[in-house]
Amino acid sequence: MDREETLAWLRRISGDLATATLRRLEESLPWYAEMPPARRSSVGLVAQAGITSFIQWYDDPESTPWIAADIFAAAPRELLRSVSLQQTLQLIRVTVEVTEERVAGKGEHLREAILLYSREVAFAAADVYARAAEARGLWDARLEALVVDSILTGETDEELPSRIAALGWHGHGEACVLVGTTPPQFDVDQLRRVARKLGVDVLIGVQGSRLVVVIGRAQPSGRPGEEASAELSFPEIARQLEPGFGDGYLVIGPPVAALVDASQSARAALAGFAVARGWRNAPRPVEADDLLPERALAGDPLARQTLVERIYRPLLAHSADLVATLWSYLDNGRSLEATARELFVHPNTVRYRLKRVSDVIGWDATGPREALILQTALILGSIGPAEVRRRPAPVRRTHATERSH
Repeated sequence: MDREETLAWLRRISGDLATATLRRLEESLPWYAEMPPARRSSVGLVAQAGITSFIQWYDDPESTPWIAADIFAAAPRELLRSVSLQQTLQLIRVTVEVTEERVAGKGEHLREAILLYSREVAFAAADVYARAAEARGLWDARLEALVVDSILTGETDEELPSRIAALGWHGHGEACVLVGTTPPQFDVDQLRRVARKLGVDVLIGVQGSRLVVVIGRAQPSGRPGEEASAELSFPEIARQLEPGFGDGYLVIGPPVAALVDASQSARAALAGFAVARGWRNAPRPVEADDLLPERALAGDPLARQTLVERIYRPLLAHSADLVATLWSYLDNGRSLEATARELFVHPNTVRYRLKRVSDVIGWDATGPREALILQTALILGSIGPAEVRRRPAPVRRTHATERSH
């Protein structure tokens, strides 16, 4: 047959080719048979469009770019989310096989045309899925930035859990916030790979020179090797992530019960990051609660409240002798003998009371850094809460009141 006769024959059998293709799909591809009727119909539209566009291309090979793109325009957008690229390539292979079987014996040039066109369609499918993945990646990046910003500002709403779920967050346990500097050549993928290796979820936000990472330690799922990762403490996780940050201070906020409460950890981490230079030998990473004195001096109300509620009030509630002993010990340069002389007790009594202080609040007064924390807490606790006293408004004196006086 010449070209015109071949075209006319292809147009006559196009309907039969589409029917045979759908029948072969049901027989050879289990995922197609399990699809809902609406989606199977959409796949059928793609197969029919492919056969029709091949006939048009065979008539005019220069039309390859736009005809190949039109094949996937026939399918609804939801089909890209339900049919993977691998399944699309299987669909193309089955369609080509059915078409080759039907045109066998009609000339080698027709078979070569089918193979050439199937290659163009495969490239077009890869391009469609690549653009869809790129668009999804950009959307995920914008959504992640929005979630991180909501956590930092504390402006959470009812949509935050759904946004977190849309990002594929798998953590259901505690969470915390890590704040540091952004490196000159920031490799976000490397940071995510390290997090996956540790078995934790992360949300990453770049805010100029500041890099914020929200860490979620998921509960063990029972898979082999995952339980050890889940037992890592947040400081240990932060040390593993530390190479992904730039030079400078790295502050980790206190853990919170769930990701929706991460704004509390973020507030402490940001406050600690702002004053970390006040601790000359601060470790990297450093916990925000280890920077409580600097934060309190900078006017952080959360740090002042934490020092009073976690140190001063528990000691005062336990024993006034512990508070007096701690005051004296710190005022006397952490000298046991000088403290004992001031309190008229034996040095062993002072040593015993200091151990009780450590048991009650978890801080050891014999260390220089923890002594600073404890002394700041005693000062703030002794000052007490700030009371705002309103001065009475001045009475406006009129001529009548002046005459009455």
